[in-house]
Amino acid sequence: MSAEGLVTILSSFASKETMDRLEAEVKGKGLTVFAHIDHAAGATAVGMPLRPTDLLIFGNAKGGTPLMQAEQSVGIDLPLKILVWQDAGGQTWISYNDPHWLAKRHGIEAASTAAVNGLASVLAGLAQAAAGAK
Repeated sequence: MSAEGLVTILSSFASKETMDRLEAEVKGKGLTVFAHIDHAAGATAVGMPLRPTDLLIFGNAKGGTPLMQAEQSVGIDLPLKILVWQDAGGQTWISYNDPHWLAKRHGIEAASTAAVNGLASVLAGLAQAAAGAK
């Protein structure tokens, strides 16, 4: 599986534990959790099967505002999101949008290098910590 602009890493933990670790890491960094969406629960509610698929939406204005100051359209991709999901073989994965790809998508590569690099570092650190890859 490969999608343009998507970073995906293997977790050493089951889906629920990975999400619990991710949420703890996000809160530990002082970031705001805006939503935790359990797509599998939503599917179950309408009688459809779906392997564990959880989305965490989080961020803070200090990190995202500089990007929106450069190009407001980047607001469609903010706040940040990380997906924890389980494949057909039972392995758990963590996926998120690469901030460098988002900057390119919105034409702000040069204007926001420091902010983009900062977000990329934060996302990679959160994902690696949740996956047990520290």
